[in-house]
Amino acid sequence: MIKVFQGESGKNVKRAAALALALTLAACQGTEFGAEKHQQPVSKSLSNRMKSKDMELKSPIMVRLFKQESELEVWKQTKSGEYALLETFDICKWSGKLGPKFKEGDRQAPEGFYEVTPGLMNPFSSYYLSFNLGFPNKFDRAHDRTGSNLMVHGACSSRGCYAMTDEQIADIYALGRDSFLGGQRKFQVQAFPFRMTPENMAKNASSEHYEFWRMLKRGYDHFEVTKRPPAIEVCDKKYVFNAKADRRGTKFNSRAACPAYTVPEHIAVAVAEKQARDARKTAEIQIAMENSKRRKEKIAAFFGGTSTTDVAKAEAPNATPVNVEAAKVLALAAEEPSPVPKKASETERAFNYFTSLFSNSRIGEENKVVAEVKDPFPAAPAPRIKPQL
Repeated sequence: MIKVFQGESGKNVKRAAALALALTLAACQGTEFGAEKHQQPVSKSLSNRMKSKDMELKSPIMVRLFKQESELEVWKQTKSGEYALLETFDICKWSGKLGPKFKEGDRQAPEGFYEVTPGLMNPFSSYYLSFNLGFPNKFDRAHDRTGSNLMVHGACSSRGCYAMTDEQIADIYALGRDSFLGGQRKFQVQAFPFRMTPENMAKNASSEHYEFWRMLKRGYDHFEVTKRPPAIEVCDKKYVFNAKADRRGTKFNSRAACPAYTVPEHIAVAVAEKQARDARKTAEIQIAMENSKRRKEKIAAFFGGTSTTDVAKAEAPNATPVNVEAAKVLALAAEEPSPVPKKASETERAFNYFTSLFSNSRIGEENKVVAEVKDPFPAAPAPRIKPQL
C-alpha cells in the first residue's frame, strides 16, 4: 500500500490535494476581495426610494458629477419616461482642480460628457468596484487630449479619478449593472466643474476655462429643461446637443464643420429661454460684484489699508504704486460740495463720504459698470428649428 501511494497514484493524490487547496484559497480570496461584490443588490434604502419615486429596479440611469460641490448624483428614469433624482452621494476625493483634463499624468479629473458601456464596468477593480468614464471621448480626441483609466471607483483614493467609499460605489455600480440588465446599452455621465448656475458662472467668469464651461452649460440646460439625457454629438471641435443631421446618413465629424442639423423645436425654445434668463442674471451678478469691489477699494483706501488695486500693482513690480494718503485726500475732496464760506470738518467730511458709499443717489451718479448680454454661444453653429408634428 505504501509503495502504491508513493507511486504514480500517490502523485495524482498529491496533485488533487494541491488543486483542492488552491481552489479553497481562491474561493476564500474571491469572497474576501469581492468576486461576488459586483452581484450585490442595491441597498434597501435605495430600493425603497425607487418605489416611492415610481422607478423600476432596472430602468435606465444617468450620472452627474460636480467638482466644486464634491457631489455625485444618480438620476433614474421614472415610469413617465422622465428622469428624477434618486440619490446624491458625497464624492470622497477627486483629483486636480476646476477645469478639464489635458494630458496623461496631469492628475486632473475630467470634465465633459461621457458614456459608460457594460465593457467599461470593472467588477475586479483594485479599488473595490469601478467603471471607466471612457476618457478621451470624441471631444477630447479632437483637442488632442490624452489620458487613460479615468474612473469612478471605491477605496476613497484618487489620482485623476472620482473616488467614492466602497459602500457608495457598491450602490452606484449595482444601479448601473441593473440598468444594463434592463436593456440600457450605455448610461451617460456628465462631469461639471460646479453646478451651472448664474451665480457660479459669474464668480468664475475670469477663468481661462470659461468658454469651455459655457459650452458645458448648454448641455446642462438641455437636461434641466427636458429631464432626459441629451443626445451628444461633436463637430467643429464642439459639443452639440439633441442635434439631428438634416440629410439622412450624414455623420458628425468631431474635427470638421458641423453639418446642417435640427434641434426639436420645443427643446430649442426652452433652452434658449433658460439661457437668456441665466445670461441676464449672470450679468446682474457681475455688475453687483464689480460695484462691491469698487466700494471695498474706496473703504480700504480711506483707512490706509491695502486695496485690491494695491494687490494688483504689487504683482506687477514696474507699476506705479498707489499713494494711499493722496487717495484719502481725493476721496474726501470728491465728497465736498461746491465752494462754501465755511470748510467742513474732518469728521463731517468722513461721515459724508461713508454716507455716499451706501446711498442710492450716489450709485446713480457714478459711472456704472455696464454688462452687455450677448448670445451665450456666439461661436456655436446656429441650428435650424424644425416644427414638430
